[in-house]
Amino acid sequence: MAEAAAQYRHKEKRRGRIKKSERRAQILLELKLHPHVRISELARRFDASTETLRRDLDALAKDGLIDRAHGGASAPSQGHYPTLDQRNAARSEERERIAQLAAAQVRDGETIMIDSGSTTIQLARFLAYRGVTCKVITNSLPVAMTLGHGAAEVMLCPGEYLPDESAVVGPETLEFLSQFHVDRCIIGASGISDEGVSETVRGFAAVKKEMLRRASRRQLLVGSEKFGKDGLARVTRLDGLDTVVTDARPDGSLLRALSKSGVEIVVAEPSGDQKA
Repeated sequence: MAEAAAQYRHKEKRRGRIKKSERRAQILLELKLHPHVRISELARRFDASTETLRRDLDALAKDGLIDRAHGGASAPSQGHYPTLDQRNAARSEERERIAQLAAAQVRDGETIMIDSGSTTIQLARFLAYRGVTCKVITNSLPVAMTLGHGAAEVMLCPGEYLPDESAVVGPETLEFLSQFHVDRCIIGASGISDEGVSETVRGFAAVKKEMLRRASRRQLLVGSEKFGKDGLARVTRLDGLDTVVTDARPDGSLLRALSKSGVEIVVAEPSGDQKA
């Protein structure tokens, strides 16, 4: 990997200034090789100003891809957020109800972006079961594999692979998503509060933000256990959503904030009834 990084830097030096997305991808590669990088060293390496590199690091930190440190950055600490497998094992009945209801709203011929998560994997299962003839763009390998054997046409994003999440993130993922506009995006989240939607898994916030930007209709699938919780990185304010599909109606400040933001609340009841 060290040799690959050296070859990359040599090639880019010959070619001249590199694009912002490529520079940020190289910063992530450096943090796989070294526990800490300094702004001054990165500025010399990329022949860019320290202000430019500071903006790069701030952007990567905001997306949860790195940890900002004095004068530079470090590889992100993963913390104790449960892995995809652990989340799949929890509250499975509620997730299935949410996913089934969301899948029923998707129509043949739609273009959709679906992000990685335990509930969106269940969504993919129900879409495949229904045989919906949609076009799906996703950063999740399980979502792609589930839909790829059915009637859907699937495009899998490139990017840095996260084994615990079976998904890809990073500058290449975001650049790929930016090429498209879709009818609908369907995302999950680590938390939702009256301040907005948030994410804890590193890199996921940036993917969700880009999917929301590229969609005409924006839907969040979220379990009621995540009400009032805030993750590491902010994804969007509540008015950046059109619909929240959940297993129980929120109350208090969250309900008031959703109503004020004009967000439709759809509840997947155990009986299958919908409440708005």
